[in-house]
Formats: sequence, structure tokens, C-alpha cells
Amino acid sequence: MKQKIIKTGNSAAVTVPAAFVQTIGIKIGDQVKVRTDIKNRQVIYRFSGVQQLALNEGFLKSAKKIKK
Repeated sequence: MKQKIIKTGNSAAVTVPAAFVQTIGIKIGDQVKVRTDIKNRQVIYRFSGVQQLALNEGFLKSAKKIKK
């Protein structure tokens, strides 16, 4: 999955796809813990109160199949 970095105020943001939001049950205003791994060029998000899922390239395709 590829997402664009967008400008929001004086900051940058990455949007979260609606299918992901629905799958793990997060909502606007929920707390998110963010950890950066500079060495591996990764940003890791941990959503409080939900099961943490690994994202892969086929996530959106499989989420669409579940909805049907």
C-alpha cells in the first residue's frame, strides 16, 4: 500500500485508509503511539485498545473481499 504525505497546517501527515480504520475499529480522536526506527527507515504506529495488525501490500484487496 502506498500513501502520499500531505501538508496539514505546519506539519506533514499520512492518511489512514478507510478500510484499515474499519477493520481495526479505530476512530477520530483515538490515541496512537508512534515509534521511529531511523536505521530501518520505519515509522511504527500502535493503536490503543485494538488488535495490532501487520500491513502488507495485499491488505486493501483482502479487505474488499471481506466486505462482500
